[in-house]
Amino acid sequence: MKRRTLFKLSFLSALLAGGGLYARQSQASAYYSGPLSDHFDGVRFFNPGGEAPNGFLDLMKWRFDGNKATWPDAYPSPFPFAVPEKRVNGKDLRVTLVGHASFLIQTAGLNILVDPVWSERTSPFSFAGPKRVNPPGIQFKDLPPIDLVLVTHNHYDHLDLETLHQLHIAHKPHFITPLGNDVVIRTRVEAARISTGDWGDELSLSPDIKIHFEPCHHWSARGLNDRRMALWAAFVIETPGGKIYHIGDTGFHSGLNYHAARKKHGGFRLANLPFGAYEPRWFMKGQHQNPSEAVEGMKICGAAYACGHHWGTVQLTDEAIDAPVVALKAALSEHGVAPDRFRPMRPGEVFDVPLEQA
Repeated sequence: MKRRTLFKLSFLSALLAGGGLYARQSQASAYYSGPLSDHFDGVRFFNPGGEAPNGFLDLMKWRFDGNKATWPDAYPSPFPFAVPEKRVNGKDLRVTLVGHASFLIQTAGLNILVDPVWSERTSPFSFAGPKRVNPPGIQFKDLPPIDLVLVTHNHYDHLDLETLHQLHIAHKPHFITPLGNDVVIRTRVEAARISTGDWGDELSLSPDIKIHFEPCHHWSARGLNDRRMALWAAFVIETPGGKIYHIGDTGFHSGLNYHAARKKHGGFRLANLPFGAYEPRWFMKGQHQNPSEAVEGMKICGAAYACGHHWGTVQLTDEAIDAPVVALKAALSEHGVAPDRFRPMRPGEVFDVPLEQA
């Protein structure tokens, strides 16, 4: 019993650090060094005017409060495994959910994976940690040629080194990620082609394809000693068919980043927005928005459509497995948003996003 208790406490410490006890790079300034800015103090990144992640005592209070809902061991998607077309060209836009926060985005002849995770657990351990309750919605062997891989931040449910390694072997994609995460990726994919960026940076891939790095309210860590030493970001994918706003994780932060995105980009054809893993609010509010906040964010940023993600695949927080969908339905009604404009995506689900404004 004592040994199990010690392991549980160690693993909870790992959750506080973003899911891992082990990081090959965990010393100060190991990931990134550069000039000070309004969100970098020379060692760690931070959310300007925002909230820092909770500390260890808060973590203990949360994890032992006994309010965690029991998820089923299996939560099958109603959709079969998707078998994507090799390319989707022109202004057509097709989005397929792999699971949790992993998407395949196809448009303008490009195949883009965002935060790809094919591993069974979102954890540094193969034997412990959050385990998927449904398989990836695309079998790895059925992926089309992957051109770009966008990684929003380094938490284990978004940056899966084994998946990135397999993608490099099979597809040799161009990896794009915020500052410092390249160091993490190279611990497993040394020869990867990686581009990094700071908030506000822009990467031109062609005359009509650009990737913008935009702020979101979150944090980062792979181990116990590297909290906030790599940057987190949202992406705006600028294409001939319109702009796509992808957020991996974010707290609502009074909607400030949504307002800024609307002011800078003028609205979006599609926003991929997290709306799960939000309870209890006193602990999660700074890092994960709830369904009502996600719908409000969609309206603020001027998205014609939204794909909801970050729910129903791995249990990270207290709410029941279907609670986000129930709350989303109520939020859409409250905010006067048609249900078909904000889709709570399931693994294998394919959405051909209309070009016209909703």
